Order: sequence, then C-alpha cells, then structure tokens
Amino acid sequence: MPTQKPVPQTLDAWLKQLDGARLPVASEQHERVRKALLDSRRSLRELAELMQDSPAIALTLMREANRKGSSLSEPAESLEQALTRLGLSRTEALLNQIPALDVAQIPRELRQLQLISLHAAQQANGLFANRLARLWQEIHWGSLLFFAPLWPLVYNHPQLFNEWEQRVLGKGEPAARVERELLGVPLLQLCLALARHWRLPDWIVQGYRLLVEDRRLLVKALHIAHDNEHPLHQQQMLDADPHLRRWLTQPANSILLANGLALSAHHNWSCQHSQRWQRLTGLYLHNSLGEVQQLVHQQAVQSARQHAQTDLWHPAEALLWPWNACHLKLKPPPAVAKGEPNEWKTQCARLLATPSPFANTLQLTDCARAALLASGFPRVLLLLADRTHTRLITQQAAGLPVEAGQLRLEPAHSQVLKRLLAQPGQLRLSPANMAQFSALLPGSLKALFAGEHLLLRSLASNGRVVMLLIVDQNGGAISDSQLQVFSKTAQCIERALTSFARRGA
Repeated sequence: MPTQKPVPQTLDAWLKQLDGARLPVASEQHERVRKALLDSRRSLRELAELMQDSPAIALTLMREANRKGSSLSEPAESLEQALTRLGLSRTEALLNQIPALDVAQIPRELRQLQLISLHAAQQANGLFANRLARLWQEIHWGSLLFFAPLWPLVYNHPQLFNEWEQRVLGKGEPAARVERELLGVPLLQLCLALARHWRLPDWIVQGYRLLVEDRRLLVKALHIAHDNEHPLHQQQMLDADPHLRRWLTQPANSILLANGLALSAHHNWSCQHSQRWQRLTGLYLHNSLGEVQQLVHQQAVQSARQHAQTDLWHPAEALLWPWNACHLKLKPPPAVAKGEPNEWKTQCARLLATPSPFANTLQLTDCARAALLASGFPRVLLLLADRTHTRLITQQAAGLPVEAGQLRLEPAHSQVLKRLLAQPGQLRLSPANMAQFSALLPGSLKALFAGEHLLLRSLASNGRVVMLLIVDQNGGAISDSQLQVFSKTAQCIERALTSFARRGA
C-alpha cells in the first residue's frame, strides 16, 4: 500500500505527483510476463496479448516508448508498436522496475478502476473492432488505457475514489463540484493534461479534448441519439449538420463510447448515464437501443468470465438482478451523536487542573480527544503546528479512516488554515458558506470529513497558535447547543495548553 501523500490542489502539482507514481502489478502477472520475455519463441504480438491483462505494465511500456525524448515523433498506438521501439532488453529492464506485490497489497480501488478499463476494452473489441478490423489494435489499446491517467491518482489517494463514487454515482451530486472540492481542479482537465504529458495514443487525447474543450458536439449528438426509435429522423438531423455527421463517424469515438458504457454500467445498467451512452452507441453503429443493450450485456458477461475477481464488483453480476438495482450501498444518513455529560465533566476537570497533571503532550491531547468525544462529536481530529507554522501534523484522531493518523497539512496552500494559524479563531462550515470556503481547504481534509457541516478552531498558548481542532457530527448539522459545548471544551483545552507550558516555570 502507498504511504499517505498530500492531496495537491493545482494542475501542476497534480502532474508532478502523478507522473512520479510507480504503479504496482500482481506478483503472479509480473512473473508470467517475465518468463514470457525470456522465451525466444514468443512473438511481439504474443507478448503484447499476454500483457493486456496487466494494465499497469501496458501503461509503463507505452509511456516509455512515447517519451518526448524518442527519435520517433508519432506516439505508438499499440503495445506491439511500443515493444518494437523499446526492444526486449529495454522492456525487461522496465519490467524489473515495476513493483510486484501480492494482490492483497494493491489498493482495492486501483484494481476496481483497472477492472473497469478491462471491461471497456472488452466492450470496444466486441462492438467496434470487428467492424473496423484494420484499426483493432488502436481500438483495443486506446480503450484499455483511456482511464490510465486516473490509475496513479487512485493508487496515491484511494479514499478519493470512494468519495467520488459515493457522491457522484451514488447520490448524483454534480461531478464538477465534487471534483473541485476533492481535487481542486476539474478531473477531466487533469486527465487531458496527463494524457498529453505522457503522449498516450492520440485517440485518448482526442477523447479528453472533446470532453473538456468541445462538449458542444457531444451534447448535439446525445440530443439526436435520444430519438432512437426514429432512425430516419436521426439521419435527417445528421444530414442537416455535416460537421457533426463527420465527427460521429470518426473511429476514435469508439474508445470514448466503450469507456462511457463501462463506467456507467459500473453504477447501474438502467441509470440515465447508461441509457445515454447506449443510445449514442446505437447512433454510432446504426443499431436500435434493444440491439445495443443485448450486445453490451454479452460483452459484459465475456469480460466477467475473463477478469472478474471475488473482491471486486463487475456489472455482469447485476444482469441477474432487477433491472433498476444498483450495487452502490449508500452510507446511511449521519447520526447525531449523544454526549456523555459525566465523562465530559471528568475530562474537562483534568484539563483544568493545576498544576498540569500531564507529563507530555501526548497525554494532554489524548485527554482533549476524550473530552471532545464525550461532548458529542463522533469525528475528531487534533493537529499540532510546528514552530514555523509551515506544517500541521496529526496528534490525535477518532472516528476517522486510518489515513487521518498520518495526515500532514501545509497551511501555505490553504487560505483558511493560514488565517486560523495567524491568530486563534473558529470557523463553522454549513451549506450557507460551504461554497465560499470549501475550495480553500486541503482536499485531504475534505476527503476525511465528508459532509456540509464542520467545525474548525485554532488554540493558542502564550499568544501563539499551537493546535487546530476539527470536529463534526458525521457530516450532519451541528446545533447551537452542540456549538456551545464545543466552545467550552475548546476553552478547557486551551487553558490546559497554557498550564502545561508553565509546568516547568
């Protein structure tokens, strides 16, 4: 598993972090490919076909073959071309640099996303490759690697995938808003920038460029595709717009359609997004909606036979369920925690005791955490500031994922944190001001505290801010009475900090 990394908030910072990621490969697949490379009887095509079940290997080799330093200007469009450019010796050296891990050590979120990519490749092969036989390699590798810019993101920050899946696919929140909150930048813009930086096959770049810079064509095509029951009228509308008609017939669209089908099916076969991609595929293939659905279901089953894993979700499983069933289990509405008055009074009394009963900072913050929990806040995070206020480091956490224990925040990248460290203060986030402040908070912090209600308070000792408290009600609303209890608890903790600082005086 990767160590917890800070969540960048700018495009350049994201590119730097993701470009340096080294994606792991399951040990069995790594060994299988290594042995094949040593077998002189294997052709390059056979090697490429063997590697297609290991998306991380395919991406590593394609990136290396298409580096800007290559003497060949045109990027390789298939893995077989990439192997030809690299040669077997260089390929073997690159393979040895790829981390080989047990499957259990590779984040489930990364394996789930790569399974979606494998499903997309199967859809592309079954729907389009036979019709465009001369371009089958471009179709196959383009569809498999289309989501490759997301793989290092999910590897470094698996919690972001879960949050995006729950909020965008599960709850139907606007993707653009969720992505800006979690990442600081639009996700598709990041994918386009990384695809260009890696010089991935041009069809992949075209797909992201369409989604980022020219969605107008896609919207017009979706509008025509919606009238799937009247193919003659559809053709008349296309004839009236020659530019749209020419764009729709481009083979590069096949990989965008395949990945749209695979990602939407990951959510629900009958959801609005699935229906849109199915209708657009029908317009592209000149097939009815029923014919397209039959084809994509068949390809989903074929994909599951080849790549399904017991701990991952494959949409083919849902073909046996009721038509409108969805596999995403939404988290229940946040429950408002109840305080423990007696425990709270006990912990606050310890904090207020003089002289300070605490032998070290860890004992003090542990008591502070217990007091906040007893006051009725189930999710608590206490961060200590360093002497230069350049870093905030987790000291105590409760009710949060394990990642919270290793959290490191750089206040210089957040206006909110800089303001709270400049002088003691409190910020109460709610739906009324969330839009104003959310973009100013670190993405890693927002990923831990999902919801629209949050309390942040900085505490000082001897006139200097030394601690930041962050609490919430599992994302639910915070009442005025709870706010008052929090303020009293924070005052007790602040007095304990001052008393602790004087203990040796």
